[in-house]
Amino acid sequence: MPLALLALAIGAFGIGTTEFVIMGLLPEVAVDFQVSIPTAGFLVTGYALGVVLGAPLMTVLGTRVTRKRMLMLLMGLFIFGNAVSALAPVFGVMLAGRVIASLAHGAFFGIGSVVAADLVAPQKKAGAIATMFTGLTVANVVGVPLGTYIGQSVGWRTTFFIVAALGVVGLLGVAKLVPEQPRAEGVRLRHELAAFRNVQVLLAMAMTVLGFGGVFAAITYITPMMTEIAGYSASSVTWLLVLFGLGMVGGNLLGGRFADRHLMPLLYVSLGALAVVLSLFTLTAHNKIAAAVTIVLIGGLGFATVPPLQKRVLDQAAGAPTLASAVNIGAFNLGNALSAWLGGIVIAAGLGYTAPNWVGAALAASALALAVLSSGLERRTVTHSRRVAGHFPEPVAVTEARR
Repeated sequence: MPLALLALAIGAFGIGTTEFVIMGLLPEVAVDFQVSIPTAGFLVTGYALGVVLGAPLMTVLGTRVTRKRMLMLLMGLFIFGNAVSALAPVFGVMLAGRVIASLAHGAFFGIGSVVAADLVAPQKKAGAIATMFTGLTVANVVGVPLGTYIGQSVGWRTTFFIVAALGVVGLLGVAKLVPEQPRAEGVRLRHELAAFRNVQVLLAMAMTVLGFGGVFAAITYITPMMTEIAGYSASSVTWLLVLFGLGMVGGNLLGGRFADRHLMPLLYVSLGALAVVLSLFTLTAHNKIAAAVTIVLIGGLGFATVPPLQKRVLDQAAGAPTLASAVNIGAFNLGNALSAWLGGIVIAAGLGYTAPNWVGAALAASALALAVLSSGLERRTVTHSRRVAGHFPEPVAVTEARR
């Protein structure tokens, strides 16, 4: 794998850390700015919405520059946003800093996926994408727990200064290691938008929303589920999330390894198994050891879908993949927001803290149904094309040559 993928992975590590570390620092931020925990929660919601909106916006704005230059600009935006958060004198300024940083998220992963895929041979594209996303998964194992510890021990502002410094390292890595790829000639915004008329692109994005939404339906409410149902102490939740992160790392690597050769079968297995495991979580959540094992499996199965789904979008949007790739990153965050909302509804309805697991299972099963539908439509299209091609007469030159 090219060294340029290391630079992309470092950027992904910083982005993953800043996205999730705020969840462990909400009490400290709330006390510092004298706001309630629900109000501080807007720092999470604002970031997620910024990713959804920023992915297409920043990608469109970057259509006139090379991908390397756009990646550098996005890392600069990320650094600025985290610096604003670290220096924020009031809550509103910190929220603005979070939104600024989030604008770089979707476009960085979207454009980075295209760059990573272009750096390797066609049969290694999913593996290259998975290598970049390894930075995001490792962030949940190392960056988030360490950032939370530093923020609770030294101060949350220190955490955001460190994240900004990680952005500087990522920026320098992109500048030094990522090759300058010429901007694709003849590709305009209308070409990028044309990808969304492809039903296979839309189906892949819907699978992203539902499949990854299934993961976060359970993980969003992991703290009350583990403390109230499994019997863990509040301090143990951090290490349970580390287990979740380890599962993500393993699933991402396996997804990258097999997606290049068995993309659709991999989606069938991972989404089907995810639906089953989430269903079982309603039972295993009552036992400490079983719950811990289940959390690892959820992380692994959930992230095993990421490289194949991202590659599926790139394949189906061939010729103008950049915007579609970035929007698909936004789809992951849309799934997070949707599942968190649905999970909150079932808890508020009095169905208990394990009820979001059923929501997650239903979302994962729906994603599996879309995968089967997508594959069926693709086979039908190929069969139809072959039949139509078979009705065309051979060229005259070929017929004459045979005579």
